[in-house]
Amino acid sequence: MGLGLGSSGGNTPGEEGAAHEVTRQTRSIIGVQFVVGVLVAAGFAAAKGMWDAQSALYGAFISVFAAVMLRRGVQRASLIAGQDPKTAMLTLYMGAVVRFVLVPILFGVGLAGLKLSPLPVIVGFGLTQLAYLVGMRRA
Repeated sequence: MGLGLGSSGGNTPGEEGAAHEVTRQTRSIIGVQFVVGVLVAAGFAAAKGMWDAQSALYGAFISVFAAVMLRRGVQRASLIAGQDPKTAMLTLYMGAVVRFVLVPILFGVGLAGLKLSPLPVIVGFGLTQLAYLVGMRRA
């Protein structure tokens, strides 16, 4: 299933296997993030009510969204790397910049625009991000 982007005109089986493994691992980690986000929201629902649960889900969404964007950027860069390593590196850096800008914007939309409860948003984001970091460390 080579895409013709490798240095030999196609991806080697090792490159395809490595890309597939990264995709599988990150998909699993994002699934764990989703579960953690739902559990945090359930905790806020039980303790404070549905508005705080929705706020926590929004915070978890920000973290999951950033992880999905990272995964897509890494996949894109790995496809480009065999052909042009500098462009692949630039792709990774640009993805980091976009995430660095989008995360605060999403917080602003949630807190200022939607008037979500700040503590659940931050806790939802923080614990979901922690799940991502722990998952990546184990991968």
